[in-house]
Amino acid sequence: MITLTNTAVQELKRLLERKFASPDEGLRLGIEKGGCAGMQYTMEIEAAREGDQTLNQDGVLLHVATDSKSYLEGCQVDYSFSLSDSGFKIINPNAARSCGCGTSFEAKGEEGTYDPAEDCTTK
Repeated sequence: MITLTNTAVQELKRLLERKFASPDEGLRLGIEKGGCAGMQYTMEIEAAREGDQTLNQDGVLLHVATDSKSYLEGCQVDYSFSLSDSGFKIINPNAARSCGCGTSFEAKGEEGTYDPAEDCTTK
């Protein structure tokens, strides 16, 4: 199960209000290959897609992408206030390591399998 901290719930409520979100919209959380550690988080304000798991916590919706559930199981979504980097943060027990900025991670059991050069394109 994924949870949101009280701070994340309050900030998500404010964000949804500012974006005039419809009642079925919430924070859609997923992962994709990339970033400097192998997997990077994706976050969008939108309605659930087919197959997503939807959680309602204190009146806000969290949609979890179907293909990301195993990587996000047990995560906590927080919101941090910082002079240089405010925003939603993922505390992920499934991460073997995270990059310095916290936007990507290497999954436990997949250590050493990611080569960031594979994601680079040349022009």
